[in-house]
Amino acid sequence: MTARLTPPAASRIVADFVCGTAPGALPPEVLHEAKRSLLNYVGGAVGVAYEPVVETAVRVLEPFCGPHTHTLIGRHERFDALSASFVNTVSANLLDYDDTHLRTVIHPTAPVAPPALALGETRPLSGAQVLTAFALGAEIECRIGNMVTGGHYARGWHITSTCGIYGSAIASGYLIGLSPEKLAHAMGIAASQSAGIVENLPHEAKNVGMGNAARGGLLAALFAEAGYDAAPLAIDGPLGWARAAGDEPQIDELIGELGTRWELLKNTYKPYPAGIVMHAIIDACLDLKVRHDIPVGHIDRIVVSGDALLLARGDRAVNNERDARVSIHHSVAAPFLWDAFGIAELQPERVMSDEAIALRGKVTAERDDSLPQGAARVAVHLRDGTKYETTVLHARGSSEKPMSDAEIEEKVRSLVTRAGTGLDADRIISGVWDLDQAPGVTALMAATVSRVP
Repeated sequence: MTARLTPPAASRIVADFVCGTAPGALPPEVLHEAKRSLLNYVGGAVGVAYEPVVETAVRVLEPFCGPHTHTLIGRHERFDALSASFVNTVSANLLDYDDTHLRTVIHPTAPVAPPALALGETRPLSGAQVLTAFALGAEIECRIGNMVTGGHYARGWHITSTCGIYGSAIASGYLIGLSPEKLAHAMGIAASQSAGIVENLPHEAKNVGMGNAARGGLLAALFAEAGYDAAPLAIDGPLGWARAAGDEPQIDELIGELGTRWELLKNTYKPYPAGIVMHAIIDACLDLKVRHDIPVGHIDRIVVSGDALLLARGDRAVNNERDARVSIHHSVAAPFLWDAFGIAELQPERVMSDEAIALRGKVTAERDDSLPQGAARVAVHLRDGTKYETTVLHARGSSEKPMSDAEIEEKVRSLVTRAGTGLDADRIISGVWDLDQAPGVTALMAATVSRVP
C-alpha cells in the first residue's frame, strides 16, 4: 500500500516561493509597479508628518523607544525599527490617499514598506533587496486578502490591518534572510497578532490597527529568526486564522500561479483623498457639475446607486473629516459646492459647514447589484423636474484608467509642498525610481528627513 503524502501547508508553499526569489529577479513590470507604490506611499507619509494624529503617536511612543536609529518619514526624529514602522504606517494611511488593491480594498503599501525600509537602514541591504522584499510582501498580503475576501470583511475585519501584518512579515523575513521553514513560522506568528475592525475606521483606533500590522509583522520575523515557531496550519488549518476570520478559505487564491499571476499589478492609486469606492461618485459629480452647470440651489435631491460594498462603506452619517473621506454624501456635496474633492474639501470648516450639511441631506443611496464593484450612478433631480444622470464604471486611478507615473509624481510634489518642511520632492522622486540601482536606502530615506523640528 502506497503511503499517502500530506501536502505542505499553504504558508510553507508561500515561504518556499519567497525565499527562492533572488533580489531584482521579479518581472520588470512588477518592480516598476512596486516603485509606483513606494513613491505614492512616501508622498502620503511626508504630507501629514506633523498632523496631530502623527504627533500623538510620536509623543506616546517616544518614551518607550529603543535606539534612535530609524527615520520617521517627513519628520526630524529617529526611532527604533519597530516604533518607526508603526509611525510611518500611520502617516501613510492617515489621509486615505494611499494605494488600493480594489478586489480586496487592501491598501498594500502602508503596512509593508515601513519595516522593509527600516531594515534597509540598519542592515547591509541593497536597494534591489529592499524593493524585491516589498514587492513580495505586498503580493502575498493581497493574495491572503483574496483568500478570505467576502466573509472576512463582512464580519467587520479591517482587511488592510489583518492582512497587512502578513505582508510585513514576508518582507521582513526576506530581508532578515529567514529560511523557508522560519519564514513559514513568521507567518504563523503573524496570524496570532492579526487584528483591526471596520467599526473603528472613522477613528484614531484605525491607526493603531494599521501601525500594529507593520510592527507586528516585523516582530513576527524577528521572533522566528530567534527560534519561535508556529503551527504549520496556523493560517489555513481547521482552527486557523482564515476560518476563524472568514468563510471557507480559497487556498488557491493564495498559492495558485505564484510567480506568474501578480496581484501587485492590479494596484491602483488615488487622485482623491477618499475611500477608493467613492472615486466613481466624485468623478460622476464633477462631470455633471461641469457639463450641466448645475446651480446647487436648484437641486431637489440626488440619488447615488452602487453595489453592496459601496453602501456598506459609504452610507454613513458625517460627524468629522474622517467620516467625510468615506462618505457617499460628502463625495457628492464637495464636487457640487467647491468643484473639487481634495484635502481642502476635507477640512473641518468645510465638512461641517451649513452648506455641506444641507446638501448631504439631499443625498440618498440605493443598492444596484447590476453595477460592478468600484462603479456608481449619480442622478440629480432639480426642483423644476429636470433630471441629469451619469454612470461611471471605471473611476480615475482605477486599473482601467490608471494614474500615470507623471501624475503620481505631481501628487507627491503637492503633498511635499503641503507639509511645509522644505523637503525636495524631486530628490524623493528620483530616490524611489533609482532604488533598484542604489547600494541601499540611505539616499532615499535621507531625502525624507525634515530639518524643521
